[in-house]
Amino acid sequence: MTVRNEIEAAIRAWHHLEIDRGGAPIIDFDFFPEAEPVTAAGDRLAVHARLSDLAATSAVADAPRLATRVNADLAYLGAQLGERRSLDEYVRATQGCAAVGWSVDYVGERAAIAQELLGALGIGWHDATDRELRIAEEPLDADSVPAEIRAATADFEPAVRKVTESEACYELTIECVDVDAYWAYWLDGAGRHVRLRLNPRNARFTRVGARQFALHEVLGHGLQAASFAHRCTSEDVPWVRVLSVHGPTQVVLEGLAQALPLFVAPDDAVLIARVRLDHYLQLVRSELHLAINRGVSVTACAAHARARVPFWTDEQIADLICDRGANPLLRSYLWAYPAGFDWFVRLAEEAGPVAADVLRAAYRAPLLPDDLHDLWGDGPQVGGSGNPLPPHALAQR
Repeated sequence: MTVRNEIEAAIRAWHHLEIDRGGAPIIDFDFFPEAEPVTAAGDRLAVHARLSDLAATSAVADAPRLATRVNADLAYLGAQLGERRSLDEYVRATQGCAAVGWSVDYVGERAAIAQELLGALGIGWHDATDRELRIAEEPLDADSVPAEIRAATADFEPAVRKVTESEACYELTIECVDVDAYWAYWLDGAGRHVRLRLNPRNARFTRVGARQFALHEVLGHGLQAASFAHRCTSEDVPWVRVLSVHGPTQVVLEGLAQALPLFVAPDDAVLIARVRLDHYLQLVRSELHLAINRGVSVTACAAHARARVPFWTDEQIADLICDRGANPLLRSYLWAYPAGFDWFVRLAEEAGPVAADVLRAAYRAPLLPDDLHDLWGDGPQVGGSGNPLPPHALAQR
């Protein structure tokens, strides 16, 4: 058994342990379901000891992709066991990028872009902005959403395959669930089989939303994962063949999935307005992510959120602050959204021909944030340019 396979076996045993405990899964997509089955680990300390032993081997130390993955697993498992690293240290260990944020001027510039596009649709910036945008996006009843997503997938798939050069096949299943979680859509699976779950508790279904998440979930995550799985069946890849959202490939996966409409549907005015708004909202979430982890009070964070986003409810604000401050998984994983999104927005705007190289590479292997710097040396820092709104200023707003 290779050391990569030993790492995978340890992760699979940890995954079964967490499922048996009623916890969140460790594996969100299995690129190689043909692997030999393993039993659940006895406890989290046993998993920690096994991963620590593997991390100490020369075979892992000499393989940066394996070492990065094992170190991410140890950092997240340590957080499950009670460790509390600083946010930047924790995110660097798990997501593989900095957690330094963006300047107040930059966030303001992104707000202006979103507001201009909304204005062109006749939508103002006030407490009803999101409601008015959903009307423009054409509301759907939940029963019709699976068919709408499949239709949108069929429409966009040729364009996505053209820019990514993926020829992988996949089989899509769509389910409706009722889950008390932050997400409205979630994709997981194994091999060529991808499952999209819709969570009506957090979703307000629209026709444009169906197009957005056909790109994000099905042709972003789904086709991408199936492409990785296809490689795993035909060659001995050098990376761990299971995906975990606490790991260092998530920044690229979430970043590209959110920004994909900018590359394949730039003339879809309503969809692009939604994407530009979502980009701004992720930057605001990053401000709150940094603030709550730097000791800014909940009262100050909530006031800042209300000032930045007049249509967010207090329930939404409370959940996003709690998720980013108190949940070991989300404290890591939710940073992948603004970090990756902003980088890929900048790629779409500034990189020119380099963008095509990045998209092709992103569907060939799970990329790390460092890979993005290698592919686009003149690109922005993943995780922010620094100089975010300081905690004392946030508290005074």
